[in-house]
Amino acid sequence: MATPEDFTNGKILLIDKPLTWSSFQAVNKIKWSLKKHLGLKKIKVGHAGTLDPLATGLLIICTGKFTKQITELQGMEKEYTGTFYIGATTPSYDLETEIDATFATDHIDENLIQNTIPQFLGEIDQKPPIFSAIKKDGKRLYEHARKGEEVEIASRKTTIHEFEITRIALPEVDFRVVCSKGTYIRSLAYDYGKALQSGAHLTALRRTKIGNFSVTDAIAPETFENEVEN
Repeated sequence: MATPEDFTNGKILLIDKPLTWSSFQAVNKIKWSLKKHLGLKKIKVGHAGTLDPLATGLLIICTGKFTKQITELQGMEKEYTGTFYIGATTPSYDLETEIDATFATDHIDENLIQNTIPQFLGEIDQKPPIFSAIKKDGKRLYEHARKGEEVEIASRKTTIHEFEITRIALPEVDFRVVCSKGTYIRSLAYDYGKALQSGAHLTALRRTKIGNFSVTDAIAPETFENEVEN
């Protein structure tokens, strides 16, 4: 088992973030475990890329001197899998908020679903969701959204390296996406629904890879605590 000095000198931990946990909660769990079970009164702990509470999957957590690597790790390409619900939108583009509009889906078939993909490959313009942590006028966008304030959101460049549909069972379609830093899969769901001349929102999301790091090598926060305790 690793020693307290190992974590102070620096370790990269691969954590499988549970559903409904924030990335901040996962970091705090790791930090608390190190302090409680290894007696580390002061230890730097940070994550390399936020996951929404309604997403699961790979969260890279760095300790000690390895926190200096966080910016480099954040820049790596990411792989996600998940599910779009076709025919309805929500203000948050996912299940955090209730459906606000429904759309026809009678015209949507497998050909349209597959033929719509190419327009999202390569460098694209994407607007972040209003329910996101990006700051505007000193406040996070979701703070504006929850107060019902209208905010103009600038689009940003992002790159989709791979985008495939892995299951079609309308109104649901499953997908796999490999993308650059800063890509919002919720926004991809919304834009993809519009491109289908309908609407869509994200109902499931799992981050499976960051660079060469894979969620198959990750452990739950509780598993980490058990390991350092023993």
